[in-house]
Amino acid sequence: MTDNSHLCRYLEETAARFPERLAVIETDGTALTYSELNQRANRIAGFLRARGVRHGDRVGMVLPKSADALTAAFGIMKAGAAYVPVDWMGPVERVRSILEDCQVRAAFIDRRRADLDRVAETLVLLGPETKDGPVSSAPGSFSWEAVLELPACEPDVAGRRPDDLAYILYTSGSTGIPKGVMLTHRNATSYVDWCSEVFAPTEHDRFSSHAPFHFDLSILDIYVPIKHGGSVHLISDELGKNPKDLARFIAERQLTVWYSTPSILGLLAELGDLGRLDCSSLRLVLFAGEVFPVKQLRRIVECWPKPDYYNLYGPTETNVCTFALIPKPIPAERTEPYPIGWPCSHCSSLLLDEGQPVESGREGLLYIAGPSVFSSYWGRATETATVFLERDGVRWYNTGDVVREQAGEGFIYLGRRDRMVKRRGYRIELGEIESCLYRHTALAEAAVIGVSHAKAGMRIISYLVAPETARPSIVELKSFCNQHLPSYMNPDIFVFLDTLPRTSTNKVDYQALTRRFQSTE
Repeated sequence: MTDNSHLCRYLEETAARFPERLAVIETDGTALTYSELNQRANRIAGFLRARGVRHGDRVGMVLPKSADALTAAFGIMKAGAAYVPVDWMGPVERVRSILEDCQVRAAFIDRRRADLDRVAETLVLLGPETKDGPVSSAPGSFSWEAVLELPACEPDVAGRRPDDLAYILYTSGSTGIPKGVMLTHRNATSYVDWCSEVFAPTEHDRFSSHAPFHFDLSILDIYVPIKHGGSVHLISDELGKNPKDLARFIAERQLTVWYSTPSILGLLAELGDLGRLDCSSLRLVLFAGEVFPVKQLRRIVECWPKPDYYNLYGPTETNVCTFALIPKPIPAERTEPYPIGWPCSHCSSLLLDEGQPVESGREGLLYIAGPSVFSSYWGRATETATVFLERDGVRWYNTGDVVREQAGEGFIYLGRRDRMVKRRGYRIELGEIESCLYRHTALAEAAVIGVSHAKAGMRIISYLVAPETARPSIVELKSFCNQHLPSYMNPDIFVFLDTLPRTSTNKVDYQALTRRFQSTE
């Protein structure tokens, strides 16, 4: 069988076409050519095979974003294994639980994580030296530098299969308990090939790589440019959270494709001083991961009027499965978020309400089928079965998202089923309250949670971010909500914060907000 659906094929074919082109460029300018990246990955693959890593094994990655981390990912896949990227700064208990859950055979670990000295039989240590930490003296540990001195081995192309596991991305979902989403080479390449059709990348494109490697946005960041011979510009954790430096980085690198969560684009528009910078090389601005408040989207479009803007939607289990081109300019009177659009060409959609198809204009749960849909959760057969529906010979994944089909616009995202609460007999989508609060001109950010109380029933708490000198009063906020929401949806409590807590993937951390509120009770 040929390996037409294998991520390593992208690197190998591009290395043959453009061996001296820059493939990946670090924040500090350090770079690897396609030839160097491919040869280093072959060395990693040979090392892993020699250490007993076999087809179908899992190999952990507890690393900051770097060219070395990208090399490790390709080396793992070339060895026939799947890479398991983890937030390298995450709590030791969470990191250990993930690596133990999927039983990693080996792990690439930053030397600064000395608390992870026994997570696998084989450890490859990267980064700055540590002072006699447990990792540096752990049995079975090897230095990255020594591994790269090994001779390169030829990849086992004949042994590849499209349905081989490529990587596992752990996501906590609504429960807070990590679960591993298993994604095959076919899953990933079907998505990357769709991106190729829609975005028409070339070897001259310069892609941002803002998302951490354990976030599904990174799949586009990495593999689309590598398929076409473009360059991947890695954005470090520190740079990614500094809007002024990040804006200068975009201008200086003359990036042509940007991809991130809306919150990052909102910060760039607000604090990046974009009017002083030449970002005219941008031709595409892509965003995903959360709803983009219209006033923030309008602001970035005004700063960057030239590129095309796309709203990309899809949970980790499907990667991107619907998309919408944002019309420009954005009317001043528009307050509602833009739709998530129509299914991608490699995906099919189904809307159901209590198991029955719904007509256009009515809301329903969104189900997705197609080659990009994940195979299963690692080690969770029962949970996997609960999220799939067999219908007319097709396996449909329940996204848990409620949408409505609107003629001419596609799907309108209404919220998550697990973010719906009931109060006074009414079903309330907390995201709808957030959308209302974002209309207030003084509010920069809003997040709403629902907390059940034994005596008071369901209470709705809104956390808000606004300049301290311009914060509206509670009376003003209550009046504003009364004008735009039915009384049963009005928040009970308003809390101002300097910033909203965010996960390592830059999404609002609702669990942290819930814990924060419960600690004050």
